[in-house]
Amino acid sequence: MEPKAHHLVIGLFTLVTVAAALGFALWLGKPANDHDWAWYEIGFDHAVSGLSQGNPVQYSGVEVGNVVELYLDPEDPSHVRALIRVYDNVKIRENTRVGLVLANITGSMNVRFEGGTLDSPVLEGSREDPPLIMAEPSVFTSILDNGEALMSKADRLLTNANALFSEQNSENLTVILENTRVASDALMDHRGEVEALLTRMHEASVRAAQAAARVNSFADNADRFLQNEGRETFVALNTAIASIQATATRIEMLTANNEGALNEGLQGLGELSPALRELRSTLRNLNHFTRRLEDNPSGTLWGRETIQEAPQ
Repeated sequence: MEPKAHHLVIGLFTLVTVAAALGFALWLGKPANDHDWAWYEIGFDHAVSGLSQGNPVQYSGVEVGNVVELYLDPEDPSHVRALIRVYDNVKIRENTRVGLVLANITGSMNVRFEGGTLDSPVLEGSREDPPLIMAEPSVFTSILDNGEALMSKADRLLTNANALFSEQNSENLTVILENTRVASDALMDHRGEVEALLTRMHEASVRAAQAAARVNSFADNADRFLQNEGRETFVALNTAIASIQATATRIEMLTANNEGALNEGLQGLGELSPALRELRSTLRNLNHFTRRLEDNPSGTLWGRETIQEAPQ
């Protein structure tokens, strides 16, 4: 009987211990299971690699909830939506920022809230109608998103570098360097001529600057002349042109009014032409007679030549 009683006590003790352990476990898990939650929908316009259902939600580094569900935006599959729950005593405000943070070296990501001021309204929501909060892209997420593009660019860069340093390009580069060395040696051999050329170019530039200064001075003087004396000259010229125009108008009117008299005068000038020719002939004869009279007065007057004395 004693062995049976001994085993019964051990069995009862074991049952009591297991029941106490289960009760203690239920007591520990009861606050978390019975906790009231606030629900929010986090919108991501970029990839969320590393974020999965059940990952923690943190506020300033303290765990305040977890990710309940992940799904694609039905209107834009490039956007991701995450349904999260947060302890209802943690106030999420309109100016509270949310994003992803690296949880460990395996690449797991957590949702993290930070910021928010007391004067900003509190966001209220239920699981059936959670408010949408757009997440800010983190530096790590940007690096992950751009990693593939960076690797592609690096691959193209290496490909172009290999093409640049191909055998043919290397030979061409060698020839270019050799030609450059020959050209530099030739310049060194004619260094004096190059220096003289540079000196002449400097002198030419100085003279060009001086000429430009003189042209500028001439332009200033011309501008002053046009502004002062030139304006008076233009006024006088306009006055003279106006006077000439008035005179021409009067001459035209006089000609029109005396057209008949002018025609008769021109006819009289035509009749005078023979008399003028006779007068010119008479003047020529008189001039010839005068020259003869000066050279030989007696011969001209008496009609004989002057007797020349013979030399003794």
